[in-house]
Amino acid sequence: MHVGDADFDNAVLQSSEPVLVDFWAEWCGPCKMIAPALDELAETYDGKVKIAKLNVDHNRATAMKYHVRSIPMLLLFKDGQVQDTQIGAVGKAQLAQMLDKAL
Repeated sequence: MHVGDADFDNAVLQSSEPVLVDFWAEWCGPCKMIAPALDELAETYDGKVKIAKLNVDHNRATAMKYHVRSIPMLLLFKDGQVQDTQIGAVGKAQLAQMLDKAL
């Protein structure tokens, strides 16, 4: 799922499920490295957690609001609040642990 400045509040902050937001950009190598793991986790946690991608180059307002200074940056939102943060590329197992803590 892709989100942007216009639909971030509705798609992420008002979600009844936890939402892991991947702040990324086309030119970011590590962002591309973790994309397959995020796709797999989206399938594994379907119905329990949403995985969303936000392109920082096209959605600067949201990126600035959450102080995104380096990417990839992953923020886990639950009940409209940031529950966990991960900066930099990490493995699927570490991301799964992050999601399990939110459930």
